[in-house]
Amino acid sequence: MNNKISIAPMVDRTDRNFRNFVRMINKDVLLYTEMITAQAILNGDLEYILSFDEVEHPIVLQIAATNPKEAYEAIKIAEKYNYDEINLNVGCPSDRVSGNMMGAYLMAFPKEVANIVSAMKDATSKPVSIKHRIGIDGKNILPDTFERTLLDKYEDMMNFINITKNAGVNKYIIHARIAILAGLDPKQNRSIPPLRYDEVYRVKNENPDLHIEINGGIKSVKEIDEHLKYVDSTMLGREIYDNPMILTEFGKYYGKETNITRKEIIEKMIYYVENMEKQNLRPHLFLMHTHGLFHNVRGSKAWKRTINEPKADSGTLRELLEGM
Repeated sequence: MNNKISIAPMVDRTDRNFRNFVRMINKDVLLYTEMITAQAILNGDLEYILSFDEVEHPIVLQIAATNPKEAYEAIKIAEKYNYDEINLNVGCPSDRVSGNMMGAYLMAFPKEVANIVSAMKDATSKPVSIKHRIGIDGKNILPDTFERTLLDKYEDMMNFINITKNAGVNKYIIHARIAILAGLDPKQNRSIPPLRYDEVYRVKNENPDLHIEINGGIKSVKEIDEHLKYVDSTMLGREIYDNPMILTEFGKYYGKETNITRKEIIEKMIYYVENMEKQNLRPHLFLMHTHGLFHNVRGSKAWKRTINEPKADSGTLRELLEGM
């Protein structure tokens, strides 16, 4: 899909409720599910794990898988949910994920990743992409038989890309930091390893036939514009979660204006929460994702305090709207 901006898959954040919140503000950015393991799809509550609302299109299902068999079976199951794209996570640095031979750990095994991708493509006609890091430090995690556990050179990344693209991958979302598999938690892995944007630019320059998307530390439209001089698209994560009104600045990438106000967004929120209440769903499951609506403007603390109340509901939102 030729989409200039996507919202990164974020565990405990990019669930169905948050994605609906995004769509109240912006109809166009590419959405991702949270990372979902193939095992969860094979053994879990499918409606809870995989279902989404039509308004969420375009949307990508991101999975983590250990081997081709489980990847094939999981994607076959997911086919009936009609995602627009399937993405394989080869970038998550969590020790829990790496310990199960998934995520960034798999960057050390590009041939196995190619086999997983081939199985996924056998299971679906949807585009299959890969999200990965520019490299990994696998010390104390990768097998002792490895000559090198630090795979952080540009040539290491290109070896990974060259092998996996032969399986039919055309789109790579590259987080411009290495992943340190032992010693740093996921949050630290998003900030401590230095950003190396130039290496992602180089991938695109040397591989113009590939769709290259850049991820990592992007926080403003100015930065997006700079990256788009060198790559095809950009991915933002926590900046959008913390400051969702930045979504109103993206209209220019889709040839339209986005002039929605916070009042108009709250009106949409009231309707959404009322529907949750009719289904006996807790409004908190949605409201907890809206903390950033008044990011860096007057009323932010009062907003957070009010919607954090356990009993906050559609009536609470109506009172807040009337007070604006």
